[in-house]
Amino acid sequence: MPRTKTAKQKRTFSLSRESLNYLEQVRKQKKAPSTSGVLDEMIREQKRLSRRRELGQQITSYYDALTDEERQEDAAWGRFSETQFPEE
Repeated sequence: MPRTKTAKQKRTFSLSRESLNYLEQVRKQKKAPSTSGVLDEMIREQKRLSRRRELGQQITSYYDALTDEERQEDAAWGRFSETQFPEE
């Protein structure tokens, strides 16, 4: 996925030596030009995972809220849709 250039802001954070060592290790493994870039990518990945979990929870909530009649209708539509595609 191509990365878009965004304005960056300089911040100062205090991290444990263990965290700094880990970031440097990941930077070397990925041959990344900067440790801050590695950290930024980790944050973006965590954000994607959080969004995915949230979406999964919303989908689960939707299906949990369906009535028996709505579930039966969904199942019937599913069976019907399976008949609309030729088998290979």
